[in-house]
Amino acid sequence: MMLNSEPPALDVPSSHPDPEPALGAGAGAGAAGPAGKEPLSREERRRRRRATAKYRTAHATRERIRVEAFNVAFAELRRLLPTLPPDKKLSKIEILRLAICYISYLNHVLDV
Repeated sequence: MMLNSEPPALDVPSSHPDPEPALGAGAGAGAAGPAGKEPLSREERRRRRRATAKYRTAHATRERIRVEAFNVAFAELRRLLPTLPPDKKLSKIEILRLAICYISYLNHVLDV
């Protein structure tokens, strides 16, 4: 026998479209939530806005640009560091450690 025909309330997964329209910048803190219930918290509004496909696409694009710039910076730093053989593939942590050692060496040369 089923006492409650409604499923329990669950958070909407980020891959699922928003069941309620996202509250924009024009909505005040007193804006009512779904079906006139108590107002949504700032965190809940942020969570719902981030669940939209448009937001995820824009975020993924920004992240790709950031990672590409990061990798270009590492490639430039790698190009400036002396290694044998010169075309040896180094990990990012190896590039950073080698840069630290090289800068330390150059400081030592200047001090002598």
